[in-house]
Amino acid sequence: MSIQQGRRVLEIEARAITGLLERLDERFAKAVDFLYACKGKVVVSGMGKSGLIGQKIAATMASTGTPAFFVHPADGIHGDLGMLAKHDVLVAISNGGETEEVLKLLPFMKRLNIPIIALTGKMQSTLAKNSDVVLDVSVAEEACPLGLAPTSSTTAALAMGDAVAIALLQKRGFKEEDFAQFHPGGSLGRRLLFKVRDLMHQGQAIPQVTIKASAHEAILEMTSKKLGMTTILNANKQLAGVITDGDLRRFMEKGKDWKKARATDLGGKHPKTIGPDELAAKALQVMEAHSITALVVTDRSRHVLGIIHLHDLLKAGVA
Repeated sequence: MSIQQGRRVLEIEARAITGLLERLDERFAKAVDFLYACKGKVVVSGMGKSGLIGQKIAATMASTGTPAFFVHPADGIHGDLGMLAKHDVLVAISNGGETEEVLKLLPFMKRLNIPIIALTGKMQSTLAKNSDVVLDVSVAEEACPLGLAPTSSTTAALAMGDAVAIALLQKRGFKEEDFAQFHPGGSLGRRLLFKVRDLMHQGQAIPQVTIKASAHEAILEMTSKKLGMTTILNANKQLAGVITDGDLRRFMEKGKDWKKARATDLGGKHPKTIGPDELAAKALQVMEAHSITALVVTDRSRHVLGIIHLHDLLKAGVA
């Protein structure tokens, strides 16, 4: 029985969303244009469950490049309207379009000539008649069997708000890098904000030996720098190769005597490299693609600038 009821609710709410598709017309485009042209802030307001939906819509807009915040209509008429100013835009949400607290905001908006975008299920309501743009978010029925608790109607309003926010995002040319600026604490922010130079080992921490070094010297350098590898530099201090722990194992598995070997006998001569200004996330991609745990950071002349290790990416939350 519970499963059947759950399916019924999801089916009703799914129909509420798909029903919005045929209503996306010039009014939707006009609403997006109003918000795009807004030189101030987008202020979202609504009571009760509509208010909760409004908070989410405001948060989505704010995180995707549209300055927006939520004002509770009851608080608004008791002083918080001071947060609004000319050049702002109001997004008012009310399924019935007759919410008293929301309607009391309208005279103030008219005095400041603030455009009003309404999300309502009643196109002939007071809110709709006093708005510059009206987006129809009406539903055939609520998922609540009593028809009392806002369910399908709030889902429809939320979906319409998301549609507006994403249309704005695309109109602004908002990119992943822009999104990361607003989410520096999230995993996406870390992936898109950290560059290789921010995480690489540099200076004295770089393991390096010359092409004339012995295998013994190379092993000592690898041991002391604790990165599981060392670079090999030519006479011009350019990258000539890399020795890794894996190279040592493979050399010894072949039965060769490392005590008589030179550093150049142990390592690869064509190591994977990356530039210092590349995203740390790209370094991770290269490591994963080639099953390695470290990359040499070089400039265009193949001078070694640093080493970035998988552990560095893990610590920074990039991996």
